[in-house]
Amino acid sequence: NLINSKINIFVKNTKMAWQYIGVALLGVGFMTKMGIRTYRKIKRKEFFTGPKTFYKGGFEMPMTRREAQLILNVREGADGNTIKAAHRKLMVLNHPDGGGSTYVATKVNEAKDTLLKSM
Repeated sequence: NLINSKINIFVKNTKMAWQYIGVALLGVGFMTKMGIRTYRKIKRKEFFTGPKTFYKGGFEMPMTRREAQLILNVREGADGNTIKAAHRKLMVLNHPDGGGSTYVATKVNEAKDTLLKSM
């Protein structure tokens, strides 16, 4: 009986040891994942920058060329293809049929029209 009780204690302790090892491995895996994410952010220089700042202010009536460039995120003197590509990208993300805002889609369309007319 003494030998059987010693074996049972050993088996119970071994099972608990494996559980602790499993939990420890999960913790190491999680910390490694977070370390890799932080390293990538530091490498892209996104870690130390503050929150992104957005254009402060409302829309002007009528829309100015500068405001249209800010909306479409294009530079001064961008050609028609660049403007159309930026417009397409924003419309895919903000189209009302895909759950986007009608107001935002209207302003994106107005920005494209403003820039293309002034070329």
